[in-house]
Amino acid sequence: MTFPEAKAAVEWLVSVAPDPDACRWAWERNPLGVTLLPAGRRWDVLILPGRLGLATLDVLNRLPEAPGPVLGDFGDSRLGFLVPPGTASHWIGTGVRGAGRGTWIVIPYPGRATGGVRWLVVPDGRGTLTDPAALELAMHEAAPRVREAEGHTP
Repeated sequence: MTFPEAKAAVEWLVSVAPDPDACRWAWERNPLGVTLLPAGRRWDVLILPGRLGLATLDVLNRLPEAPGPVLGDFGDSRLGFLVPPGTASHWIGTGVRGAGRGTWIVIPYPGRATGGVRWLVVPDGRGTLTDPAALELAMHEAAPRVREAEGHTP
């Protein structure tokens, strides 16, 4: 990731903070490289179990339209897909958690290594998000592969 791309991603992310300048200042100096940002303003987060999330991301990466930002936690036990605001409150899916208005998300600094949560797909700074319909279809395509890999027969 180049410096201009990282700067654009940071500006887009901190724009949701109550005080974007103070947030950016503190974030840049945080030795862990993370900050808490509110969901529900510019994006919600749909959190999938790790295996399903990775398989879903693989499907999304094969589509012509690139997915929006995707977070992975330590060990990829959970993946968070940034989707349009309001999506979390309407999403119904077994094992999928939603983080929308009223929730805060740990966000790593784009382009920096952290000890835990990290970007699998870095924000582009233009506000590109994963389309919920594409995410749902990708999950449906990925789920049988996950079940098969876990030893379940179709």
